[in-house]
Amino acid sequence: MNVFKFRFPKVEFSLILFLLAAFLGACSSDSTEDEKYFESKCLRMDYLHTGSKDTSVVEFITWKKEPFWGGPRWNLIDNPLKGEFVIDVFDMSTHERIYSKGFSTLFSEWQTTDEASQTTRAFYESIIIPFPTHEVLLRISRRDKKQQFHVIFETVFNPFSDLVAESEPLDYPVKKVLDAGDPSEYVDLVFLPEGYTQDEMEKFRRDVQKFVETLSSWAPYAEFQGQFNIWIVEAPSEESGTDIPQEGIFRNTILNSTFDTFGIDRYLTTSDFKSVRDLAGGAPYDEICILVNHDKYGGCGIYNFYTIFTADNEFSNFLFMHEFGHGFVALADEYYSSEVPYSDFFDLTVEPYQENITTLIDFQSKWQDMVDPNTPVPTPDDPVYYNTVGVFEGAGYQAKGIYRPYHDCTMKSKSINNFCPVCQRAIRRTVVWYMD
Repeated sequence: MNVFKFRFPKVEFSLILFLLAAFLGACSSDSTEDEKYFESKCLRMDYLHTGSKDTSVVEFITWKKEPFWGGPRWNLIDNPLKGEFVIDVFDMSTHERIYSKGFSTLFSEWQTTDEASQTTRAFYESIIIPFPTHEVLLRISRRDKKQQFHVIFETVFNPFSDLVAESEPLDYPVKKVLDAGDPSEYVDLVFLPEGYTQDEMEKFRRDVQKFVETLSSWAPYAEFQGQFNIWIVEAPSEESGTDIPQEGIFRNTILNSTFDTFGIDRYLTTSDFKSVRDLAGGAPYDEICILVNHDKYGGCGIYNFYTIFTADNEFSNFLFMHEFGHGFVALADEYYSSEVPYSDFFDLTVEPYQENITTLIDFQSKWQDMVDPNTPVPTPDDPVYYNTVGVFEGAGYQAKGIYRPYHDCTMKSKSINNFCPVCQRAIRRTVVWYMD
């Protein structure tokens, strides 16, 4: 087995104090109290998500017990809460909330398109939680434009029910190519191949190594030496590449990915989330990364859902890190002039949950503490402020009313190793949350 070699710079002292505080907090928690609620396996609930622009209906399909839980075992309440939806799990005997996690989906992105105002669609989805040891109430809530949550589904889960199916072992090799340690204490990434034939599996392994080395060299990920487990699933496709409908190209691939999603030629996604979960379930994971064997520029990152991108474009390293910023950290796009399928994505009368944009409605909850008192708010588009944390107008696909923290950033442009200080802080917080 080839183990990828990372070259990390020294960790700055402030980060050491941050990690130490997180570690001491974890040590002070009552781990036996948490372990009585869950075992170290995974509960997966598959469902159809149907609706339109303003409606969401969850239609249950099946329960599955999967062999690995990759998330934290003790830090089980999501804070801050990010994503368009949230899973809440309550102990049936005490009514205590024992687990919560935010997430977004391809369905929630579709809801912001013009098509969603005119029709109804259904998307296959699933959620995962640590496997409960006794009956629990599972609830899914949706965030509205005003940032308020509304329950759209709830059910009682009995872990001893005959309706819970054991996951079948994968027919494909699953390899741990970078070993930090116990999945409950480190960040676990699983890389899935899309459009790699059996003869191209060696290329898939090389591509994974390339992007893991990219992750290890970009700030602030480079600070977290030895904090990532990397898994790969060697699942070949019948044909190489991916679908490009606008060019009449269709390929028989294992995850059924496609360009031209929602009418945008560079928007690369898969709606076959069942196959994604089936492959990813062969390993413990916190984030799913899908490598697409193609050289066309494109990708997508959806928070706590998946990160997908092409492997062979000249901007592939940027694509990976930018989309991973969406999928792993829930960072927002900071650009406002590129073509996107969304309309009125953000409500300007409330503060969005994404940490790197603001409407100034509740700026204190964002990066106000990082802005020098002598920096104007809003901040003029003047070169004198280009290397300063400020409040620059234009972000989140809108030129007016939404602000970003820096003149330029990897979440705004095709810039290499250029996450702004606010995005870097959000990334650090996310990595540390998974390590608790």
